[in-house]
Amino acid sequence: MHQIFPNTKSPLIANAPMHGFADSRLASAVSSAGGYGFIAGGIDFRTGSPHLEQLQAELNTTRSLLGIATPEEKLPIGVGCLMLQPEGLIDNVLPILCAARVTGIWLAFPNNGSDHGPIITAVHQLREKENWDVKVFVQVGTVQAAREAIDYGADVLVVQGSDAGGHQWAQGASLIALLPEVRGLLREMGKTGEVHLLAAGGIVDARGMVAAMALGPDIAKEKIVSTTDGTTTTIKSRKHDVFNSTDVWPSQYDGRAIIGRSYEDFQSGVTDEEILKRHSNAREKGEDDRTIIWAGTGIGSIKEVTTVKQLLNDARSGVRSIVAQMNNAFRQDEED
Repeated sequence: MHQIFPNTKSPLIANAPMHGFADSRLASAVSSAGGYGFIAGGIDFRTGSPHLEQLQAELNTTRSLLGIATPEEKLPIGVGCLMLQPEGLIDNVLPILCAARVTGIWLAFPNNGSDHGPIITAVHQLREKENWDVKVFVQVGTVQAAREAIDYGADVLVVQGSDAGGHQWAQGASLIALLPEVRGLLREMGKTGEVHLLAAGGIVDARGMVAAMALGPDIAKEKIVSTTDGTTTTIKSRKHDVFNSTDVWPSQYDGRAIIGRSYEDFQSGVTDEEILKRHSNAREKGEDDRTIIWAGTGIGSIKEVTTVKQLLNDARSGVRSIVAQMNNAFRQDEED
Protein backbone atom coordinates (compact mmCIF):
# COMPACT_ATOMS: atom_id res chain seq x y z
CA MET A 1 0.00 0.00 0.00
CA HIS A 2 2.89 2.35 0.72
CA GLN A 3 3.91 2.02 -2.94
CA ILE A 4 0.61 3.45 -4.20
CA PHE A 5 0.38 6.07 -1.43
CA PRO A 6 3.99 7.26 -0.96
CA ASN A 7 3.01 9.98 1.53
CA THR A 8 2.06 7.30 4.07
CA LYS A 9 4.16 5.37 6.55
CA SER A 10 4.14 1.59 6.85
CA PRO A 11 2.03 -0.15 7.97
CA LEU A 12 -0.70 1.95 6.39
CA ILE A 13 -3.44 3.16 8.72
CA ALA A 14 -6.60 4.80 7.38
CA ASN A 15 -9.68 6.19 9.07
CA ALA A 16 -13.09 5.07 7.85
CA PRO A 17 -15.11 7.76 6.01
CA MET A 18 -17.97 7.44 8.49
CA HIS A 19 -20.86 9.76 7.64
CA GLY A 20 -21.29 12.44 10.29
CA PHE A 21 -17.86 11.86 11.84
CA ALA A 22 -15.06 11.85 9.24
CA ASP A 23 -14.48 15.48 8.33
CA SER A 24 -11.60 17.61 7.04
CA ARG A 25 -10.03 17.90 10.51
CA LEU A 26 -9.84 14.14 10.99
CA ALA A 27 -8.66 13.37 7.45
CA SER A 28 -5.98 16.08 7.66
CA ALA A 29 -4.78 14.88 11.06
CA VAL A 30 -4.53 11.26 9.87
CA SER A 31 -2.66 12.19 6.69
CA SER A 32 -0.35 14.58 8.58
CA ALA A 33 0.55 11.71 10.92
CA GLY A 34 1.58 9.45 8.04
CA GLY A 35 -1.73 7.68 7.65
CA TYR A 36 -4.30 7.95 4.88
CA GLY A 37 -7.21 10.23 5.75
CA PHE A 38 -10.74 9.91 4.42
CA ILE A 39 -13.58 12.44 4.38
CA ALA A 40 -17.21 11.34 4.38
CA GLY A 41 -18.60 12.42 1.01
CA GLY A 42 -22.28 12.18 1.84
CA ILE A 43 -25.32 10.19 0.83
CA ASP A 44 -27.34 12.42 -1.51
CA PHE A 45 -25.49 13.29 -4.71
CA ARG A 46 -28.39 14.63 -6.75
CA THR A 47 -28.17 18.10 -8.33
CA GLY A 48 -28.89 20.74 -5.72
CA SER A 49 -28.14 18.48 -2.77
CA PRO A 50 -26.50 20.29 0.17
CA HIS A 51 -24.12 17.31 0.46
CA LEU A 52 -22.36 18.49 -2.71
CA GLU A 53 -21.72 21.95 -1.29
CA GLN A 54 -20.58 20.45 2.01
CA LEU A 55 -18.17 18.14 0.22
CA GLN A 56 -16.60 21.01 -1.71
CA ALA A 57 -16.22 23.01 1.49
CA GLU A 58 -14.58 20.07 3.30
CA LEU A 59 -12.14 19.57 0.44
CA ASN A 60 -11.23 23.26 0.44
CA THR A 61 -10.67 23.16 4.21
CA THR A 62 -8.54 20.02 3.92
CA ARG A 63 -6.30 21.66 1.35
CA SER A 64 -5.90 24.64 3.65
CA LEU A 65 -5.19 22.49 6.74
CA LEU A 66 -2.54 20.53 4.86
CA GLY A 67 -0.96 23.70 3.49
CA ILE A 68 -1.42 22.72 -0.17
CA ALA A 69 -1.88 25.97 -2.07
CA THR A 70 -1.45 24.77 -5.65
CA PRO A 71 -4.79 23.53 -7.07
CA GLU A 72 -3.04 21.07 -9.39
CA GLU A 73 -1.15 19.38 -6.55
CA LYS A 74 -2.45 16.04 -5.30
CA LEU A 75 -4.61 16.03 -2.20
CA PRO A 76 -3.31 13.08 -0.15
CA ILE A 77 -6.72 12.08 1.19
CA GLY A 78 -9.70 10.10 -0.04
CA VAL A 79 -13.46 10.59 -0.04
CA GLY A 80 -16.00 7.95 0.95
CA CYS A 81 -19.38 7.73 -0.76
CA LEU A 82 -22.32 5.73 0.54
CA MET A 83 -23.98 3.92 -2.35
CA LEU A 84 -27.49 3.81 -0.88
CA GLN A 85 -28.71 6.08 -3.69
CA PRO A 86 -25.92 6.58 -6.26
CA GLU A 87 -27.88 8.91 -8.54
CA GLY A 88 -25.70 11.91 -9.36
CA LEU A 89 -22.45 10.39 -8.14
CA ILE A 90 -20.95 10.17 -11.62
CA ASP A 91 -22.16 13.53 -12.94
CA ASN A 92 -21.90 15.62 -9.79
CA VAL A 93 -19.37 14.09 -7.41
CA LEU A 94 -16.62 12.73 -9.66
CA PRO A 95 -15.93 16.16 -11.28
CA ILE A 96 -15.54 17.68 -7.79
CA LEU A 97 -13.14 14.94 -6.70
CA CYS A 98 -11.15 15.11 -9.92
CA ALA A 99 -10.80 18.90 -9.69
CA ALA A 100 -9.65 18.54 -6.08
CA ARG A 101 -7.14 15.85 -7.15
CA VAL A 102 -8.04 13.53 -4.28
CA THR A 103 -6.12 10.25 -4.47
CA GLY A 104 -8.78 7.83 -3.25
CA ILE A 105 -12.51 7.12 -3.60
CA TRP A 106 -14.15 4.70 -1.14
CA LEU A 107 -17.45 3.10 -2.25
CA ALA A 108 -19.60 1.27 0.31
CA PHE A 109 -23.05 -0.24 0.89
CA PRO A 110 -24.62 -0.55 -2.55
CA ASN A 111 -28.16 -1.85 -2.97
CA ASN A 112 -26.61 -4.32 -5.39
CA GLY A 113 -22.98 -5.10 -6.15
CA SER A 114 -23.56 -4.25 -9.79
CA ASP A 115 -24.10 -0.60 -8.77
CA HIS A 116 -20.32 -0.31 -8.50
CA GLY A 117 -19.77 -1.14 -12.17
CA PRO A 118 -20.69 2.11 -13.94
CA ILE A 119 -19.10 4.25 -11.24
CA ILE A 120 -15.75 2.44 -11.30
CA THR A 121 -15.80 2.54 -15.10
CA ALA A 122 -16.43 6.30 -14.99
CA VAL A 123 -13.53 6.78 -12.55
CA HIS A 124 -11.20 4.79 -14.83
CA GLN A 125 -12.22 6.87 -17.84
CA LEU A 126 -11.84 10.15 -15.99
CA ARG A 127 -8.44 9.33 -14.49
CA GLU A 128 -7.12 8.45 -17.95
CA LYS A 129 -8.64 11.51 -19.62
CA GLU A 130 -7.57 13.96 -16.89
CA ASN A 131 -4.32 12.22 -15.88
CA TRP A 132 -5.87 11.81 -12.43
CA ASP A 133 -3.91 9.62 -10.02
CA VAL A 134 -6.76 8.11 -7.99
CA LYS A 135 -7.45 4.64 -6.58
CA VAL A 136 -10.87 3.05 -6.05
CA PHE A 137 -11.54 1.47 -2.66
CA VAL A 138 -14.54 -0.85 -2.37
CA GLN A 139 -15.74 -1.99 1.04
CA VAL A 140 -16.71 -5.67 1.12
CA GLY A 141 -18.04 -7.96 3.81
CA THR A 142 -18.40 -11.23 1.93
CA VAL A 143 -16.27 -13.21 -0.53
CA GLN A 144 -18.93 -12.75 -3.21
CA ALA A 145 -18.87 -8.98 -2.76
CA ALA A 146 -15.06 -9.10 -3.03
CA ARG A 147 -15.25 -11.10 -6.27
CA GLU A 148 -17.70 -8.61 -7.76
CA ALA A 149 -15.56 -5.62 -6.76
CA ILE A 150 -12.47 -7.21 -8.32
CA ASP A 151 -14.37 -7.90 -11.54
CA TYR A 152 -15.51 -4.28 -11.72
CA GLY A 153 -11.94 -3.00 -11.33
CA ALA A 154 -11.44 -2.04 -7.69
CA ASP A 155 -7.87 -1.11 -6.77
CA VAL A 156 -8.27 -1.72 -3.03
CA LEU A 157 -10.66 -4.01 -1.16
CA VAL A 158 -11.62 -2.80 2.31
CA VAL A 159 -12.36 -6.13 3.98
CA GLN A 160 -14.77 -5.44 6.84
CA GLY A 161 -15.34 -8.08 9.50
CA SER A 162 -18.52 -8.47 11.54
CA ASP A 163 -16.80 -7.23 14.72
CA ALA A 164 -16.84 -3.73 13.26
CA GLY A 165 -18.73 -0.87 14.82
CA GLY A 166 -21.39 0.86 12.75
CA HIS A 167 -22.98 -0.51 9.60
CA GLN A 168 -21.92 -3.79 8.02
CA TRP A 169 -23.19 -6.91 6.27
CA ALA A 170 -26.01 -8.48 8.29
CA GLN A 171 -24.63 -11.93 7.48
CA GLY A 172 -20.87 -11.54 7.52
CA ALA A 173 -17.85 -13.23 9.04
CA SER A 174 -15.27 -12.02 11.53
CA LEU A 175 -12.17 -10.40 10.06
CA ILE A 176 -9.96 -13.30 11.16
CA ALA A 177 -12.04 -15.64 8.96
CA LEU A 178 -12.89 -13.29 6.10
CA LEU A 179 -9.49 -11.73 5.35
CA PRO A 180 -7.63 -15.00 4.60
CA GLU A 181 -10.47 -16.14 2.36
CA VAL A 182 -10.41 -12.89 0.37
CA ARG A 183 -6.62 -13.14 0.13
CA GLY A 184 -7.07 -16.63 -1.25
CA LEU A 185 -9.58 -15.27 -3.76
CA LEU A 186 -6.97 -12.82 -5.05
CA ARG A 187 -4.55 -15.69 -5.63
CA GLU A 188 -7.26 -17.70 -7.34
CA MET A 189 -8.11 -14.80 -9.67
CA GLY A 190 -4.46 -13.93 -10.33
CA LYS A 191 -4.86 -10.47 -8.77
CA THR A 192 -2.28 -10.68 -5.97
CA GLY A 193 -0.15 -7.54 -6.11
CA GLU A 194 -2.64 -5.84 -8.44
CA VAL A 195 -5.54 -5.49 -5.99
CA HIS A 196 -4.58 -4.41 -2.48
CA LEU A 197 -6.26 -5.25 0.84
CA LEU A 198 -7.17 -3.00 3.74
CA ALA A 199 -8.47 -4.74 6.87
CA ALA A 200 -11.35 -3.24 8.88
CA GLY A 201 -13.57 -4.33 11.72
CA GLY A 202 -12.78 -4.89 15.40
CA ILE A 203 -9.26 -3.49 15.11
CA VAL A 204 -8.55 -1.42 18.21
CA ASP A 205 -4.88 -1.56 19.21
CA ALA A 206 -1.42 -2.49 17.99
CA ARG A 207 -2.34 -6.16 18.14
CA GLY A 208 -4.96 -5.44 15.52
CA MET A 209 -3.87 -1.94 14.52
CA VAL A 210 -5.75 1.21 15.34
CA ALA A 211 -7.55 2.47 18.46
CA ALA A 212 -10.03 5.25 19.20
CA MET A 213 -10.60 8.38 17.13
CA ALA A 214 -9.57 11.62 18.77
CA LEU A 215 -12.31 13.67 17.11
CA GLY A 216 -16.05 13.36 17.56
CA PRO A 217 -18.85 14.10 20.03
CA ASP A 218 -17.71 14.17 23.66
CA ILE A 219 -20.60 11.95 24.77
CA ALA A 220 -19.49 9.27 22.31
CA LYS A 221 -15.86 9.46 23.44
CA GLU A 222 -16.82 9.24 27.11
CA LYS A 223 -19.12 6.29 26.51
CA ILE A 224 -16.60 4.43 24.36
CA VAL A 225 -13.79 4.84 26.90
CA SER A 226 -15.99 3.73 29.81
CA THR A 227 -17.54 0.68 28.08
CA THR A 228 -15.99 -2.77 28.58
CA ASP A 229 -16.52 -6.27 27.17
CA GLY A 230 -17.69 -5.34 23.68
CA THR A 231 -19.02 -8.83 22.97
CA THR A 232 -21.82 -8.29 25.51
CA THR A 233 -22.19 -4.49 25.54
CA THR A 234 -22.57 -4.09 21.75
CA ILE A 235 -25.00 -5.78 19.41
CA LYS A 236 -25.67 -6.06 15.67
CA SER A 237 -29.22 -4.98 14.86
CA ARG A 238 -31.30 -3.01 12.37
CA LYS A 239 -33.22 -1.59 15.34
CA HIS A 240 -30.48 0.98 15.99
CA ASP A 241 -31.39 2.69 12.72
CA VAL A 242 -35.10 2.34 13.35
CA PHE A 243 -34.85 4.18 16.68
CA ASN A 244 -32.38 6.69 15.22
CA SER A 245 -34.72 7.48 12.29
CA THR A 246 -31.98 6.46 9.84
CA ASP A 247 -33.66 3.29 8.61
CA VAL A 248 -32.73 3.78 4.95
CA TRP A 249 -30.27 0.91 4.62
CA PRO A 250 -30.91 -2.05 2.28
CA SER A 251 -31.93 -5.27 4.02
CA GLN A 252 -28.51 -6.93 3.63
CA TYR A 253 -26.93 -4.43 6.06
CA ASP A 254 -27.31 -3.83 9.78
CA GLY A 255 -25.17 -2.03 12.37
CA ARG A 256 -23.27 -2.73 15.57
CA ALA A 257 -23.71 -0.23 18.38
CA ILE A 258 -23.50 0.00 22.17
CA ILE A 259 -26.65 -1.36 23.82
CA GLY A 260 -28.42 1.75 25.06
CA ARG A 261 -31.74 2.70 26.64
CA SER A 262 -33.72 2.42 23.42
CA TYR A 263 -32.46 -1.08 22.68
CA GLU A 264 -33.06 -2.09 26.31
CA ASP A 265 -36.66 -0.87 25.92
CA PHE A 266 -36.99 -3.04 22.82
CA GLN A 267 -35.69 -6.05 24.73
CA SER A 268 -38.27 -5.36 27.44
CA GLY A 269 -41.12 -5.49 24.93
CA VAL A 270 -41.74 -1.77 24.37
CA THR A 271 -43.15 -1.10 20.90
CA ASP A 272 -41.08 0.57 18.20
CA GLU A 273 -43.59 3.42 18.05
CA GLU A 274 -43.21 4.17 21.75
CA ILE A 275 -39.40 3.91 21.60
CA LEU A 276 -39.30 6.30 18.65
CA LYS A 277 -41.40 8.76 20.67
CA ARG A 278 -39.05 8.46 23.66
CA HIS A 279 -36.00 8.78 21.42
CA SER A 280 -37.41 11.89 19.74
CA ASN A 281 -38.38 13.51 23.04
CA ALA A 282 -34.90 12.93 24.46
CA ARG A 283 -33.31 14.51 21.38
CA GLU A 284 -35.59 17.57 21.57
CA LYS A 285 -34.69 18.05 25.25
CA GLY A 286 -30.98 17.78 24.49
CA GLU A 287 -30.66 14.58 26.48
CA ASP A 288 -28.00 12.19 25.21
CA ASP A 289 -28.82 8.99 27.08
CA ARG A 290 -30.56 7.58 23.99
CA THR A 291 -27.86 8.58 21.48
CA ILE A 292 -26.91 5.69 19.19
CA ILE A 293 -23.16 5.12 19.57
CA TRP A 294 -21.72 2.89 16.87
CA ALA A 295 -18.95 0.69 18.26
CA GLY A 296 -17.27 -2.64 17.59
CA THR A 297 -16.58 -5.64 19.80
CA GLY A 298 -13.06 -4.39 20.56
CA ILE A 299 -14.39 -1.36 22.44
CA GLY A 300 -13.21 -2.75 25.79
CA SER A 301 -9.59 -2.24 24.73
CA ILE A 302 -10.07 1.51 24.31
CA LYS A 303 -9.06 3.16 27.58
CA GLU A 304 -8.35 6.79 26.74
CA VAL A 305 -8.87 9.59 24.24
CA THR A 306 -5.66 10.60 22.53
CA THR A 307 -4.45 12.65 19.57
CA VAL A 308 -4.50 11.21 16.08
CA LYS A 309 -0.72 11.61 15.79
CA GLN A 310 -0.06 9.79 19.07
CA LEU A 311 -2.56 7.11 18.13
CA LEU A 312 -0.90 6.31 14.81
CA ASN A 313 2.62 6.48 16.26
CA ASP A 314 1.69 4.11 19.10
CA ALA A 315 0.03 1.69 16.69
CA ARG A 316 3.04 1.55 14.36
CA SER A 317 5.45 1.20 17.27
CA GLY A 318 3.35 -1.60 18.72
CA VAL A 319 3.22 -3.45 15.41
CA ARG A 320 6.98 -3.19 14.94
CA SER A 321 7.54 -4.46 18.48
CA ILE A 322 5.23 -7.44 18.02
CA VAL A 323 6.75 -8.36 14.65
CA ALA A 324 10.25 -8.17 16.15
CA GLN A 325 9.20 -10.45 19.01
CA MET A 326 7.72 -12.95 16.56
CA ASN A 327 10.87 -12.91 14.43
CA ASN A 328 13.01 -13.51 17.50
CA ALA A 329 10.77 -16.38 18.55
CA PHE A 330 11.02 -17.98 15.10
CA ARG A 331 14.83 -17.63 15.10
CA GLN A 332 15.01 -19.22 18.54
CA ASP A 333 12.88 -22.16 17.33
CA GLU A 334 15.18 -22.65 14.34
CA GLU A 335 18.29 -22.56 16.53
CA ASP A 336 16.77 -25.09 18.92
